[in-house]
Amino acid sequence: MFRTSGSPGKYDPALTVRRILKVNHAGEFGAIRIYGAQIWMARRLFPDIVPALQEMREDEIDHCHRFRDAMPSRNARPCRVMAFWSLGGLLLGFLTALGGRNMVWICTEAVESTVHRHLEDQLAFLQTRDPELHRLIASIQEQELAHLHEAEKNQTTRGLGHMLLLPIIGFLTDLMIWLSTWGDSSWMRAEMARSRQS
Repeated sequence: MFRTSGSPGKYDPALTVRRILKVNHAGEFGAIRIYGAQIWMARRLFPDIVPALQEMREDEIDHCHRFRDAMPSRNARPCRVMAFWSLGGLLLGFLTALGGRNMVWICTEAVESTVHRHLEDQLAFLQTRDPELHRLIASIQEQELAHLHEAEKNQTTRGLGHMLLLPIIGFLTDLMIWLSTWGDSSWMRAEMARSRQS
């Protein structure tokens, strides 16, 4: 899927860059929906965590805009399955908020730790191929890590719910990434692994 049309065996880094932008933009869109649903529920059930959730949602809105702005110069387009990200984000946000404030923070930890892993791969790939996008993702990663640390700090317990929910939400996030690139995230990961070895 990465081979250029004129040269068999050669891979096109520009295609990988477009897919990185597509999946990152879609992921931020999904995160906005998760936080939006959690905020709606938290206002009614545990308003004390609303300010922190609103601040993280504002970060995700900014990230979404920044990835969208980076698309035209790289001939990238938004993901064709944004409705999945929207619906999935809303459902995950509502369900975790119904489970209580601790479940909200477990959800944030699971999503942000999965995102962090993907961003690490992307940064390794982009370092020499697209320094401008590398800088953009590195700055966004700092805020995503802050969200992760905030979620870890605010959890009152890390028992069975944490043990069960963390891998499930991580898997669902990976699945959404895979679906949003029509399975190409597997190719992307392999290409990024090759870039680290070269």
